[in-house]
Amino acid sequence: MPEDTQVSRGPVVTPVRVVIGLCLVAPFVAMIWVGSYAKTDPAFIGVPFFYWYQMAWVLISTLLTVIAYKLWQRDQRGRAAHSTAPAAAKGGESR
Repeated sequence: MPEDTQVSRGPVVTPVRVVIGLCLVAPFVAMIWVGSYAKTDPAFIGVPFFYWYQMAWVLISTLLTVIAYKLWQRDQRGRAAHSTAPAAAKGGESR
């Protein structure tokens, strides 16, 4: 009787997952580092830098979150396809 033993793997760090992490961490770092944007110049259409920089990060954060989500979906589809491929090959074996 053949045994289907699957080795349980822990979290795997891949380049795609590193990019996902950077996309999600970048907005926090940008907003926590207040000294980098606590100034009034350069003004943009009369709005001090302090305010338009934060508003720009709202849009940038949205874009980075969407990118991270799409990369995560692609990563999960790839892992699912990779994990089912050997099982399908085993099913075709004769006994």
